[in-house]
Formats: sequence, structure tokens, C-alpha cells
Amino acid sequence: MEFSLPSLPMLKICSYLDAYSLLQVGQVNKSWNAVSNSDFLWRRLCLMRWYCFDITLEHVGTQTWKQFFLYRSRQERAKSLAKPADFFIREIPGNFGSQGLASYLSGSGLTPSGQGKSVVCVVTSMSRLTTWDIKEGVMTWVSPVQPTCITRMTTLPEMHLAVTVDMETTIKLWNCRDRDAQATNTMFTYCQTLKAVLTKYDPVVLASDSSGNLYVFRIPDLSLIIRIHIFKYPIEEISCSPQKKWVFLNRRHPKIFPKVFLLRSLLRPLEYSNPVFIKLPFSLCLRASWTPRREDRITLMSRRSPDIPTKFATFDMELIETEKRTFANGKLREIAGFEMHGYFHNMEWMGVSEKDVIVFSTGKSLHLFNMWGFRLQTFQDYPQVITRLKVDPLHVIVTFNDGTLDVYAWDERNDLLRKCYRLQYPRHLGPQSIFPKTLCDDLSIVRVVSRSCQCCFLAAYILNVFS
Repeated sequence: MEFSLPSLPMLKICSYLDAYSLLQVGQVNKSWNAVSNSDFLWRRLCLMRWYCFDITLEHVGTQTWKQFFLYRSRQERAKSLAKPADFFIREIPGNFGSQGLASYLSGSGLTPSGQGKSVVCVVTSMSRLTTWDIKEGVMTWVSPVQPTCITRMTTLPEMHLAVTVDMETTIKLWNCRDRDAQATNTMFTYCQTLKAVLTKYDPVVLASDSSGNLYVFRIPDLSLIIRIHIFKYPIEEISCSPQKKWVFLNRRHPKIFPKVFLLRSLLRPLEYSNPVFIKLPFSLCLRASWTPRREDRITLMSRRSPDIPTKFATFDMELIETEKRTFANGKLREIAGFEMHGYFHNMEWMGVSEKDVIVFSTGKSLHLFNMWGFRLQTFQDYPQVITRLKVDPLHVIVTFNDGTLDVYAWDERNDLLRKCYRLQYPRHLGPQSIFPKTLCDDLSIVRVVSRSCQCCFLAAYILNVFS
């Protein structure tokens, strides 16, 4: 005899389950299967995992949100389960100037129709914007030569848009299809940092200048929403929380504390008498990492000096609103922290997993600690020095000074990393080569390679699984 609950209470109960448990529920009987296949439940899981709040089923190219969730999950796992033989290598020797400004323009395989497609936007010769199909190794679009050098570039992959700023402080929005820029505006002084963000309210561009001002421009017309003075020195870092609720602003200075602003209060200045922000009591912040899939938690790492050990601190933020949003403010709570003493040195890169595990590099070692300072795992005695660390919710990519890449995956059963594979470049890049940036999506890993007194080029590993 089958037991069944009314559909609405059953739907409520199932809304607390993860994807694996939801699939198990669907095996009980027909009525439970019908509830477990609800688009409401699977769309909720998609939103929690990928924050695709503006994506429709027509856009993702599937009939149900369950199909999209399962497809997208398989696509993500493919890189973890791959072997070096599953990748082929592509070198794009474009004239990318000395800075090597590059960013993905494709949206990390959001749609099945986009499988096998990785597009990177690159500044070429410091005066043109170009897009490249990484798999084919061909240039797919190029802008006209700009009147002055491009100094900053960012992309908004969800909308296939790029934003540039040149030496004359002109900011431009490009759809990377038409010849000319879609919109332009001007900043007051030299642009220091640039970031395009897709929020629940508007797509916007966040930019800072050399005077410590933060600008918020609306997309697609680049109209100025607000300009606000943050620090008396230039802002060095702009970082948004996973669902773009908060924006972190930092200047590495012993007398300046980082600030976190409620992004909505910057986008809606008429609704707020003043922007809502929280000052984090943490000086000389070198790195900051939001906890993946958690909207209000951030971990900071301080810069080490000869007399002061590196510090880590994890903060939770809370928004306190009255009935009138005008009087909203933020509340801060430090939930964990520790100091690193002893042999730890050259601590430059760090990131955080969704289980609040901190991963950081020191010389030829990789370390994992929990947020209270308990050591969980160490990978040491690498043959080369770690020069860059890229941490995302699924993987950790370690770049060594000879160009070798080690790919790790977060183990879903515990808080540890498991090594997946090592990718080595087929030719020696030379001791003068440096690797200022490592990019990745579900289908490729791209490194910007810079040689002394020479131009940058792109070295890409492309996964064959979705070919």
C-alpha cells in the first residue's frame, strides 16, 4: 500500500533536500516521483548552485530544470574526471601587448547549445579588442584601433559584453559583434580597477579611480548611477559576493580598513539616504575570498611582514532593515580567525571552499586549514615554486613557475582536496616566462604567458569530452 502526503506539504518538505536526496525520493513511488520532478524544486537548486536568476528554460535549451541541473553537473564533473590525454593544447600567439589583458566572454557552458565553446576576449597591441575561439584557435572579432592605449578590460559573459577603459579615462561598452562601441562615458581620473557585474536589479560596471572614488555605471548605456569617495588612496580590489548582494573594496594600507557595501544601496541611491556599508577591522588585507554559495561570509588574509605573522579572519555580515529601507545598516560579526607562525613564508595566494576550508600556497607547498586554524591537509615538496593559485567551488588550479598546472577537485564527502592530474606544456617556456593570469571554465584552462621584453600570448588546454 502506497503512502502519500498532500502535494503542497510534500513540496515544502522536498524543498529542504539536496539534488542527491531529491533523486532518491523520486524512487519511492509515482506520487513522490511526480513531486520530486517539480520544476520549482530543481530551479531552486539551480539558483542556489549557479545563481542563474535571469536564465529561462528557453535560454538553457532544455525542457525541465532537472534536465539542466543534471546536464550542468555532469559538465562540471567532466574536468575533474578527465585525464591529461583528454586535453589538447592550443597556443594563440597574438600580439597581446605586455600586460596580457584577457577574460572569458563565453558563459562557462551555461547552455547545452553552447557546449564545446570557449571564447576569450583579449586586448591586442594595447589598442584593439579581440575575441578568440579557443578550441579553433581563430580570431572571431576585432575592434577598430583605439586612439589611445587600453589600460583596463573586463567582461560580462552572461550578456556577451566587454568593457574597456583607456589612458584618457574613456570607458566603453562592447557587444563584441559590431564595429564600434555600444556606449561610452568618462571617468574623472585614471582607472584603477574595473569589474562588470550582473545583479538582480541591473547589469552594472564597477570602477575605481586613482583618487579613491567608486563609480557605478548602468549597462547598456553606461549612464552614471553614483560616484562615491571610498578611501583617500586608490581602491586596489573590487570583489562581489556570490549573489552580488555585497561588494568588497580594499586598499592595502596599515591605516585603512576594507569596506563592504550593500550593492543595492549603490544601485538605488534614491531609495537610500546613504549607501549602506560595513567597515572590516582588518588592516593590510592582501587577499579576500567570499565563501561559495554563502552570501554573507568573507575570509581575509593579511600581508605578512618580518615581525608580524600572516593573519586570517572570517566575518559574517547581516543586513538590518527597518520598514523604510532608507535607514538600513549592516552588522558585522567575526566568527573565526587565526595567525600563522613558524616556517610559513611567501604566502601570496589563497581561496576558500564552500565548507569554509582555507587553501593557500607557500613556496613549494599547498596547505589546507579550517577557519579556526586547524591543519587539514598539506601537499609539499613540489619540484617547482607555486606562482599562482585559482580556487573555485569545484576545483583548485595550481600554476608553477615552469608553466606546469596541477588540477585538484574538492571532495564532496569531506573537506579535503584530491589531485586530479598534471598538465605540462609540450615545450620549454624558458626561465624568463611569467604567468600573470590563469583562467578557466568548464571546457578549457587558459594561461596568459608573458616573456621578458616580449609580448604575451595565450596557452590553452581544451577538454575534448564535449566535442
